[in-house]
Amino acid sequence: MFENGRRYNAYSDYFKKTFGARVQKVAINAGFSCPNRDGSVGRGGCTYCNNEAFNPSYCSPQKDIRTQILEGMEFHAQRYRRANGYLAFFQAFSNTHADVEHLRRLYNEALSVEGIRGLVIATRPDCIDEQKLELLAQLAQRYYVIVEYGVESCNEATLRRINRGHTFQQAVDAINLTHQYGLKTAAHFIFGLPEETIEEWLSWAKIISALPIDNIKFHQLQIIRGTQMGREYLNHTLSFHEFELNEYINFMVDFLERLSPRIVVERFSGEVPPRFLLNKPWGTLRATQVAAMIERRLEERNTFQGRLFA
Repeated sequence: MFENGRRYNAYSDYFKKTFGARVQKVAINAGFSCPNRDGSVGRGGCTYCNNEAFNPSYCSPQKDIRTQILEGMEFHAQRYRRANGYLAFFQAFSNTHADVEHLRRLYNEALSVEGIRGLVIATRPDCIDEQKLELLAQLAQRYYVIVEYGVESCNEATLRRINRGHTFQQAVDAINLTHQYGLKTAAHFIFGLPEETIEEWLSWAKIISALPIDNIKFHQLQIIRGTQMGREYLNHTLSFHEFELNEYINFMVDFLERLSPRIVVERFSGEVPPRFLLNKPWGTLRATQVAAMIERRLEERNTFQGRLFA
C-alpha cells in the first residue's frame, strides 16, 4: 500500500510528503510559441491541439508573469483554501522554446513572487538542450523544479499521424538527459489516439516504467472543435476508440497494475470546458470524480499500482 492506505502512488500524497502541506499550481501563459507551429519544426501544430481549451481565464501573454500569478493565487484561494504555497506552472505551448537568457528572466520573475515555491515547466522533447537543463538545475538547487514533457504516444506512426513533429526516441533521449542533470521529470500520455488499441496501450506500461520519470499524467482523447482531428472525427476518416466510462475505469486499473509503483500519478483523465468538445461520452464528470471511481475499482478488484510490475 501507499501513503494513507491508497492503492496507487497519488499526487496529493506526494505533494504533502514533499512540502508538508498542500501546494497548488498556478498556470502561466508566458507568450511562448511551439516549434511545430512557428516553422522551426513544422506548421499547424498537433492535430488534436487547441491551447484555449485548457488555458485558465486569468492566463494571458498580455499580462506580465507576476500579474498572472497573483490573479491565479486569488482564483485558487477560493477553491483550495488549504494551499500552503504555489508552483508557477509554465503551461501554454512550449515553455523552453527560447534562448537561455530569456528563460532565465521569465523563470526568475515567477520565483520572485511571494508564495511561489518552485516551477513546473511544460515543454516538448525537441525544445531542450544542455544549456537549458543547466539553468534549470541551478534553479533546482534552491527551488522545486520539474520538467513536464508532452510525449503523448509510444507509437512512432501515431506521432507522425498527429503531426507531433518529434519521435518517441527524442522523448526518451530528452527524459534521460533531464534525469542526468538531477532534475525531476514528468510525462504526459493520451489514450485513444486514432488507430491505436487497448492492447498496445497496456504494453506501454513496461516502456514507461523503464524511463527515469518521477510523475505521469494520463488523458483520455477528447475531440476539440476547430482542430484537424475534429474534422477527421466528423468526416470518419480515421478510426477512433472512444472509451465508455466503465471501460476506461477498468483499463486504467489494468494499466496501473503494470506500472512501476515508484511513478507518481498526477492525473488519470483530462478536463476541457464542454463548449470546446465535439464528443462528450462521460457527460460533465470532473477529473477528481474519475479518479475516485478508479480508486474504488482498485479496492473492488483488491489490486494496486505495480501488482503485475516485473
